[in-house]
Amino acid sequence: MGRELLLLVTWHAIGKALYYVLIVVLMIYVLNQVRKPTRWVGRFFVWIMNMSHSGVTDWGLGHVRIGEEFTVLDVGCGGGRTIEKLAALAPRGKVYGVDYAKGSVAASRGRNAKLIEAGHVEIQPASVSQLPFPDGKFDLVTAVETQYYWPDLVADMREILRVLKPGGTLVVIAESYGKARYDMVQGPVMKLLRSANLAVEEHRELFAKAGYTDIQTFEERSKGWFCGAGRKAL
Repeated sequence: MGRELLLLVTWHAIGKALYYVLIVVLMIYVLNQVRKPTRWVGRFFVWIMNMSHSGVTDWGLGHVRIGEEFTVLDVGCGGGRTIEKLAALAPRGKVYGVDYAKGSVAASRGRNAKLIEAGHVEIQPASVSQLPFPDGKFDLVTAVETQYYWPDLVADMREILRVLKPGGTLVVIAESYGKARYDMVQGPVMKLLRSANLAVEEHRELFAKAGYTDIQTFEERSKGWFCGAGRKAL
């Protein structure tokens, strides 16, 4: 009886340990899908991101001028909803999108298929660290809920500066940033994602260090939203 009880306790302990291992593995998988969605499973996550990021995107874009003939680049285009919004705001311009995740590129192309066919939008796989565009191409570059994943923030901000026209603007929009209203919850998640979690003043310093001028920052603290913008000198 004692041996059977010991075996029962042992198997219970093993089962409990396997349960927690499974939970950890699942969490890691989900976090990796958020960071870099795959082509198939990742589509579910980019759909969620399209829905959840729409409000903060509209709010952030409201802080920059977008001309009807602008040439715009969306870095980390995710599920493509921001590209769709930008195309509507620049009806006589052209919108480009890049993302390093195959799942995001596929989802973004699918969502904007008609705009791509019309020649209004172009989407391709690429890294922010090495943008496949010539110097001085864009009037505006947007980065929505993506900047904190970049491998080298200063260098990558400078790479965006390279492709901006003189007087062009980079706008960074995010729902997660240091010292925000929900940082107690979001901060640990950002650590698990191995992502930067800069506070507002640290964002200003980053823009300045990367060579931007006319730097502005905006907060909607009640919602935990942040927007930062900087221009390329004329």
